Amino acid sequence: MLLLGLLLIWAQTGTLDIVALTQAHGSGLSRSVQIVAFVAVGLGLAVKTPMWPLHTWLPDAHTEAPTVGSVLLAGVLLKMGTYGFARIAIPVLPEGAAAVAPWLGAFAVVGIVYGSLACLAQTDLKRMIAYSSIGHMGFVLLGFATLTPVGVNGALFANVAHGLITGLLFFLAGGVKERYGTADMPTIGGGMLTRYPHLGSLLTFACIASLGLPGLAGFWGEMLALLGAFQPAPGLSRPLFLAFMVIGGLGAVLTAAYFLTMLSRVTHGRRTAPRPGAGVPVLDEGGQASPAAALDEGGRATSEGTGVTAVREGGQAVPTAADVRRYELVAWVPLVVLTLVFGLWPKALLSLTTPAVQILLGGAS
Repeated sequence: MLLLGLLLIWAQTGTLDIVALTQAHGSGLSRSVQIVAFVAVGLGLAVKTPMWPLHTWLPDAHTEAPTVGSVLLAGVLLKMGTYGFARIAIPVLPEGAAAVAPWLGAFAVVGIVYGSLACLAQTDLKRMIAYSSIGHMGFVLLGFATLTPVGVNGALFANVAHGLITGLLFFLAGGVKERYGTADMPTIGGGMLTRYPHLGSLLTFACIASLGLPGLAGFWGEMLALLGAFQPAPGLSRPLFLAFMVIGGLGAVLTAAYFLTMLSRVTHGRRTAPRPGAGVPVLDEGGQASPAAALDEGGRATSEGTGVTAVREGGQAVPTAADVRRYELVAWVPLVVLTLVFGLWPKALLSLTTPAVQILLGGAS
């Protein structure tokens, strides 16, 4: 669909030069052609974003991918779809964007609520984070649908914040799975803050940032997207977008609900032993799984040649692995710092996006 839409643009204008097409702001393209081209290009980009109901590939991709693959998918690859909306679809096809914007907003808010409700039903930590991406990208699409500088700035801000925070969440989910041998939340049980206080604290920080706490990067993008829906571009139905704003606000409340529920099940509460058959490994000094020796009378076991011990809890060998390792901090701390910087000083990012947004919306606003 994306290719067909681009071919239609080329057939009508004779060029696919993005700069020239952006400067033309749709001149040379009739309104009907712009609508058809926007739908075709938008469908291709919506799969990549992903937008409900074209999202079905994402949870399985995240669940089956290794940690680094999930981080790259969330932090970089999903942004290809939203970049296409901001750089190609909206500025090149402004009349098409204005005609399709109400539908884009409707699919966006359905995705926000759907993603949040799906998260509440998940028991796998990685799968829950994957579904949360559907909701967060819904805020990005809602910001684009408003066709206002405020909304598009919010969409771009949410794009960056999602890459930082969700990338950190997938890093932490990988760390949890490495230590517990599973990402199944009932199997992990509670008490992570007791067993791994630093890992549990970082997971709590990432979840609080993702649910949109003011002062962290996750807040500004969602707030600006909803603010853009409060006063959409001229020609768009304000009552309709006010309804989108209310539904998006409900989605933000549900986002807090599923993250706080997950934290209460995993990081808080009493330490619980893994279920039998969970396959919890003992980790050696390099963080690799190694079989534990038989437990002695004191309930402890030492993996041969590693010095890593396991403690008897409910008849299972539960590893006393390192909390957070140095190489993990090297990867995770920059994401934490940037989340704080953009949350406390949003102008650092908005000052970069605002001039570009004004140019891109020259023909759509």
